[in-house]
Amino acid sequence: MIRSLATRCSSSQPSDPIEIHKDRLTLWFSHLPQEEKQFGGYFSSETMHVEPLILERKPAESRGVQKAHISYYPSLSMEQLFETSAKDGAECGLNVLMYGAVGTGKSTAVRKLVLDWCSGSILSQFKLVIPFSCEDLFQSTKPTSLRDLVGKKYLHLRRTPYLSGEGHQARDVLFIFNGMERMKLNFRIASTELCSDPNEPLPTWAIMVNLLRKYLLPEASILVTTRLSAVDHIPKKYVDRYVQICGFNNPDRQRSYFTSRLLQQSAEKLNPEAESLIELLYLNLQRESQLAAACFLPSYCWLTCATLHFLHFTDTQAPIRTLTGIYTSFLRLNFGGEVLEAASSSTSDQQTSLMLYVVRTVGKLAFDGVKNKRTRFSEEELEQWVGGKTKTDEELQQLAVFRTDVLAFFLVPCVESIKPQEAGEEVERRYVFAVPAMQEYLAALYVVLGENKTLVEKLSREVSQAVGQAGEDLTSLVTILSKFIPIRIFAIFNLLRLVPSLFERIINLTKGRIARTMAAEMFRSEDSFNEDVLDQVEQSLLGVQGPAPQQQSDQKPFELYPIFMGGLLHYGNRALLEQLGCRITSTVVSQITHALSRYLVRESRKAQPPAELMDLLVFLYEFQNPRLTAQVLGSLRVINLSTVRMTPLKCFVLSSVLSCTPPRHLLNELNLSSCHLTQELLEMLRPAFLRTRRLKLCDNELLESGAKSLLEALPENRSLRRLDLMHTGLGDSGAIQLAEKLSSHSGLEELNVAYNQIGDTAALHLYLNQLSEVGKQSLYINSSTSGSSHKVKVLASVTEGADLSKDWHPILSVIRENATSWERARVCEQLRIFLRELELGRRQQYNILKKLHFLRVERGVRACLRMLESGSPKS
Repeated sequence: MIRSLATRCSSSQPSDPIEIHKDRLTLWFSHLPQEEKQFGGYFSSETMHVEPLILERKPAESRGVQKAHISYYPSLSMEQLFETSAKDGAECGLNVLMYGAVGTGKSTAVRKLVLDWCSGSILSQFKLVIPFSCEDLFQSTKPTSLRDLVGKKYLHLRRTPYLSGEGHQARDVLFIFNGMERMKLNFRIASTELCSDPNEPLPTWAIMVNLLRKYLLPEASILVTTRLSAVDHIPKKYVDRYVQICGFNNPDRQRSYFTSRLLQQSAEKLNPEAESLIELLYLNLQRESQLAAACFLPSYCWLTCATLHFLHFTDTQAPIRTLTGIYTSFLRLNFGGEVLEAASSSTSDQQTSLMLYVVRTVGKLAFDGVKNKRTRFSEEELEQWVGGKTKTDEELQQLAVFRTDVLAFFLVPCVESIKPQEAGEEVERRYVFAVPAMQEYLAALYVVLGENKTLVEKLSREVSQAVGQAGEDLTSLVTILSKFIPIRIFAIFNLLRLVPSLFERIINLTKGRIARTMAAEMFRSEDSFNEDVLDQVEQSLLGVQGPAPQQQSDQKPFELYPIFMGGLLHYGNRALLEQLGCRITSTVVSQITHALSRYLVRESRKAQPPAELMDLLVFLYEFQNPRLTAQVLGSLRVINLSTVRMTPLKCFVLSSVLSCTPPRHLLNELNLSSCHLTQELLEMLRPAFLRTRRLKLCDNELLESGAKSLLEALPENRSLRRLDLMHTGLGDSGAIQLAEKLSSHSGLEELNVAYNQIGDTAALHLYLNQLSEVGKQSLYINSSTSGSSHKVKVLASVTEGADLSKDWHPILSVIRENATSWERARVCEQLRIFLRELELGRRQQYNILKKLHFLRVERGVRACLRMLESGSPKS
């Protein structure tokens, strides 16, 4: 649409103000926020929009109604909102109030309605549609007339006859007021004078009130959107139709949404991987999973798509994105800049950042759950943590608005507690976070913002502020201190007054505790056997395939919690949080980072399981602090990620964090064995390959194409000494290409290509390959008589002719380590070949010591063979 509009505008500029209005509305409402550009830039409002369920029912009927009962009410499309029957043939336009919870898609529905009117597809009965944001109107404090208000926002409409108030021209006009909860409407006659003149200056809220009263342009129709808590701000007599926007009520609507965002990953073709993701998502939704309950809200569908896109479609060309950034952007899209205030409050003193209120209530609950390893909460616990200490009327009013509009956005009934039970069985209703990661994000934000202060820290801050105000007046000082502490311990705080540096020390201790919390949570011993955190995030969205467990455990690892804490300290996330009213200063970040580096360096020097090491790399990537990353990785000499299922994102994370280290820093070993690597992943890992002396890529289906990609990267690495490509499906062709490249890489000392279906044409580590005796002898001769100064070590068997190979021990060690994961029959066959060669060689020996040496090696081979034949695990 935008492209065709640009072409039309360049060829001929419209002179009709209405056409100009449509063109500009199309440009404005087609503009997507920055958060949408992460999906590849191939989308528009038309391709991404899925119509939410809209029901015609009054607010009183919607309270307490289960989602399963929504089919009892008539549904409407956006086009049907202003349809009237013959008996409704009044001269006044319709006032339609659309209400819905946070995240149900009110603003998105309005945007689509405006764009469809501009294109001429719906609402053709209106010649002019004028949309307003109530947030913008609320900021306007200077009285203005309706015509000036419209002309200020839409300059081309400043002289339109539709707003003159003459005749019945206004019946062709539709006003849209989006987000009415931001306005303070007062319909009392004593407070808002009646006005029918569109040229008379009034406060913006008074203009809106008179439009709804039908005193001002009575023929005009009006669409107002709002949250449930503000529905009663408009008296019922001024509302002709109530409609509730209910989001996506079934898996088919949800699937349509996922398809529109995930399938089209390029302008030319569809993505097979995206099709597979959508199928897995749909299966999970059909199971009536917790995700299906969350995706009732389109906002959580967006979060699901953004997370999956991050996990599966990250590439080196895209801008840097983090999981923390996705969750922060998600909250900004839903709560950007909002404040929570009492309905009767008119001063900023009673205003609280809505997001900060969420952190202090829901975040506190989330933190308690993480601390005690719990994900489910009773109604009593919600009452305790969310507003349990409110006292004043203003606080109670804030709590009522919060409970009505916001609480259900974060906490939803656990699906197990609302399913039908057997007769006589009672199940207490439990609540969980809509998506599991949101609990860890809010808990991390609660900690990083310093909301979990101890009593001493809270008192010290209050006393510090009070002392500063009291000055040298001892009487005032005693009076202030007596409000906080008993007089018997006054001497302690008097000491604090005399030694102000103690206050700063207490503050520094707080930052140190946050750093210790991060480090302790990153290296919890009980999490050592879990899958890496990115796989856990994926499983929470796609579900775990296979039979479901008989009982759902409330215990779960909270490994995202410290990662989110690190990510929240990044400048980009702090800037977004400041827009939400949650400020994290640079000083606090510096103090936490300084303390954190010591703990991370100390802990990272200890051997970590591969999945835990991957989590550490993800933590450093989310933190986006090159200096801290270089300090931590500088203490590592080996990165062992064997058996970690590598994905594009994980490869990107590994390459990104290693690029933060200085060029002189080299790993002794980078182990990526059994990591499901492919040619595409090898391309993403090329920067990481330059940072190691030994590279292990065993047990990956690289094949010939992967070998070719790897060979292109080899000449760039002059530090590589050992390369392990055992069991990678190279074949003869791959091995030949490998041999051709060896001449250009004189630093390589050992190349392991064992178990690769290689024949006599090329070999180095070549045991478990189909080599004839002639081929083996040829390899030994060629390697020993090569004229090049660069000698190649050949490992093909435990024997060399009639003698033992010098490398029999590493050959048996490698086989013993990997035997149980390889093809058992083939390994057993190779071991029997080794035994025959050893027996033949032993018979040809006359030296008793050599015979004993042969027998020792035979015993090792037989022990390995017995282990495989018995099926017992290796010791």
